[in-house]
Amino acid sequence: MTENLSAEAVFRDIEENYRQILQNMEAASAQAGIKRETVRFMAVTKTVPPLFVNHALQLGIDLIGENKVQELLEKKPLLNGNFQSHLIGHLQTNKVKKIIREVSMIQSVDSLHLAREISKQAQTAELTMPILLELNIGEEESKSGFMPDGFDEIALQIAQLPNLSVDGVMAVPPICETEKEIRQWFSLVRKRYEDLKKHPALQNMHTLSMGMSSDYTEAILEGANLVRVGSALFGHRRY
Repeated sequence: MTENLSAEAVFRDIEENYRQILQNMEAASAQAGIKRETVRFMAVTKTVPPLFVNHALQLGIDLIGENKVQELLEKKPLLNGNFQSHLIGHLQTNKVKKIIREVSMIQSVDSLHLAREISKQAQTAELTMPILLELNIGEEESKSGFMPDGFDEIALQIAQLPNLSVDGVMAVPPICETEKEIRQWFSLVRKRYEDLKKHPALQNMHTLSMGMSSDYTEAILEGANLVRVGSALFGHRRY
């Protein structure tokens, strides 16, 4: 009984959190002069039990993001509804084969080596895999992603690989103390994204994935059209 009551309490928290997130997204979109519907919402489900993910899906959420291949593979069969799964965490090349048919996008492509393996496995699976290029905008050693220097050149190389669709850019800027500072980082990412789109081979890119629980409104103000929200929806992670 206590466990049921606890689950019901979490359900209520998720519902209230989602309402608040949608309100915040609506306000940020209005301030940015865009329609809220043009910004896609992703529920980041890292460490979240399937019971609570399913409740979120019942609220109308149709996109989830997982960080780890094994967790994605274990959790996905337990989820209900019409939804898409994206991989958003670092992906090792030896695990590409395991998920090539399990996700609708890989957001965290951070090397030419990885892109080549995704291309190879996509050819074998006879599908085209949409990907985002992860940009390490702050050039942080603790984070994966392409460094800004030479980013355009390597993006063009990846765009030539078969069975890949380079759909855009993903980024996780440095931790900041002020709204002004984080918006500056997001603005830099947006500029690199727009610069890439000037190349004919990349002109059809359409996804700028940036902004998480603590800064998704600032990301929307700076042009994000996909935000990745975990703890603000589900509460603090239960490791």
